[in-house]
This record gives sequence, structure tokens and C-alpha cells, in this order.
Amino acid sequence: MDKAAHPHAQGWLAFFCFIESSFFPIPPHPLLGLMCLAEPKKAIRFAAIATIASVLGGLFGYTIGYFLYETVGEWMLGVLGLSESFPVAACYIREQGAAAVFLAAGTPIPFKLMTITAGFIEMNIVTFTLAALAGRALIFMVVGILFQVFGAPIKRIIDKYLGTVTTIFVVLVVAGFVAITQLGGSDDGEPHKCDQVTEISPA
Repeated sequence: MDKAAHPHAQGWLAFFCFIESSFFPIPPHPLLGLMCLAEPKKAIRFAAIATIASVLGGLFGYTIGYFLYETVGEWMLGVLGLSESFPVAACYIREQGAAAVFLAAGTPIPFKLMTITAGFIEMNIVTFTLAALAGRALIFMVVGILFQVFGAPIKRIIDKYLGTVTTIFVVLVVAGFVAITQLGGSDDGEPHKCDQVTEISPA
């Protein structure tokens, strides 16, 4: 809590949001939450910083995929354990476009996977940016608004149930790493065709 209220905390929040969207494996949500807990009146400001920095980081990930996939992006996804999910992500972005990016930006699905993949398949950058902005704003600004409006009660609840909240958060993050292969199943229970993709097909 003391570190979250540090004068440089906003800079660190922006930094971690930026790198998490392109290559860093640890989500910035715990830091955002602690900062909102420490200073609820600034929660919306913190959420806005997180949103903007995360989208800029997403554009950096897009750039890696577009220009540097073979030299940097492929290695990076391998280190993060996302190589097998790469062709699946490419298939979903081609099939669903902005919806796939929005879903990844607003859920525990690894956003960096989608940003690098979007760049690699040359998704329209305006569409990508708007979808990323909408998804990131969803998860960050909702937190900011809740803390801004209900700061003190939420702080008491978090203080009391911090262990439970942390456990739930970790479970969601882990689930995100496998969720990309579960998206878009058909109505009759059959897996979506993208779930079976093992390599990138020609556009």
C-alpha cells in the first residue's frame, strides 16, 4: 500500500501496463488495484493511465508482429509458452476481427498474444487500436469507477477478503492462458474450426 501511494507509482503503473501488452508475463492489475485502494479519489485517473499505456503497449506488440516477428516475436511467444496458441489466435482474428481483439483486451486471455498476432497478419491498425482501447477501458475503467464511487467500502471488503480475491485473480489469469483455445465453440458443442489450427494459413 505504501509503494502504491509512492510519487512514482503512476509511472510504474504506465510502464507495467505498456510492457504487459507486448511481452511482459505479469499483469498490471494488482498494482492498479493497490493504487486505487491507497488513493480511491484518484482511481479513475489511475485507470485512465493504465488504459492508455496498455493500448500503446499493444501497438508496440503490433509493431513487433508486423516488422520483427521472425527475429523477435516468434522467440518471445516461445518464451511465454504461447507458440502453439499463435496460429489459433491468428485464425480467430481473421474470423472475428475486432471482436477477437476486444475479447482478449477485456479478459484474462493473454493480450500480448493477440497484439503480436494482429501485427503479424497485418490487421487494420485503426480497427485494432479501437478494439484494444474498448477492451482495455472495460477492465481498467470499471475498476477505477468502482473505487472512485465506492472507495471506502470496497477497501474494507478487499482488506477482509484479500486472500480470497488474490486466489480468484490467479485462477482467472491461469485460465486466460488456456481460454484462447476455447473461444467460439459451435452451438452444438463442436469445437470451433480455429481450435484445430496448428499452423498459419495464407491470408
